[in-house]
Amino acid sequence: MSGHSKFANIKHKKQKNDAVKGKIFTKLGREIAVAVKEGGPDPNINGRLRDVIAKAKSYNMPNDTIERSIKKAAGDDEGAAYEAVTYEGYGPNGIAIIVNALTDNKNRTAANVRSAFTKGGGNVGTTGCVSFMFDRKGQIIIDKEECDMKGDDLMLIALDAGAEDFVEEDDSFEIITDPDSFSQVRESLEKQGIPMVQAEVTMIPQTWVELTDEQAIKNMNRILELLEDDDDVQEVYHNWDE
Repeated sequence: MSGHSKFANIKHKKQKNDAVKGKIFTKLGREIAVAVKEGGPDPNINGRLRDVIAKAKSYNMPNDTIERSIKKAAGDDEGAAYEAVTYEGYGPNGIAIIVNALTDNKNRTAANVRSAFTKGGGNVGTTGCVSFMFDRKGQIIIDKEECDMKGDDLMLIALDAGAEDFVEEDDSFEIITDPDSFSQVRESLEKQGIPMVQAEVTMIPQTWVELTDEQAIKNMNRILELLEDDDDVQEVYHNWDE
C-alpha cells in the first residue's frame, strides 16, 4: 500500500462515524469483550486488549466508556459468546471484499452478509477466493496537522521500533508493520506522544480497482452501507479505489 494511504477516505469514514458513534462504540465494545474473555482485563498483560484499546481511542471512544466495557466483560460470565467469522466475495466489476464479523448467531450473520452483497449486485464466494489479493499488515496513519514531528525523525522512530515501511503523503504519514511487530511499533509511537488517526492490524490490497460506471459505484456503496450498518460486522476490507 506504499504511496496509497487512503487518508482522505479514513477521514471521511471518521466523520461519518461521528454521526453514529453509538453503533461504532457498540462494535468496539464487542471487540473489547472478546479480548477480555481471551486474555483477561489487564491490558498490561493482554496484548490484544491493549491493541483494541488503542483502536478504540483512535475512534475517540471515551476512556470511561472503554473502562466500563472492560469491567462489564470481566464480570459477565453469562454473556454472549461471540465467534469470529470471515466472509469473502465480490462487488461490482469484481471488486474484492472481505468481511470480518463477531457473532453469537452465525446463521443470522451469514444471511445478512449475503443479503448485503446481493442487494449491491455482488455475491459471496468461498473461503480464500479474494484474501490472497490482500496482505495482512499493521497500519498506522498519522495526520500531519496533528503531528509536530518532522517526517525524517518520525521515520527513524518507526523503523527503529521495527516498522517495515514508512510513506509520507501530502497530508499524512503511513507506517506499515508486520502483524507481529505492530504492538511494539504502536507503543513506541504512543510513548513519544505521537497522535494516531488509525492504528490497527488490517488487510491491505495488493492492487486497487477503479469504478467508473455510476450504477456500479452506487451498488458498491450500497454493499458497504449495509455491511457497516450490521452490528455483527466489525471490519470490511476492499480494493475499490474510491
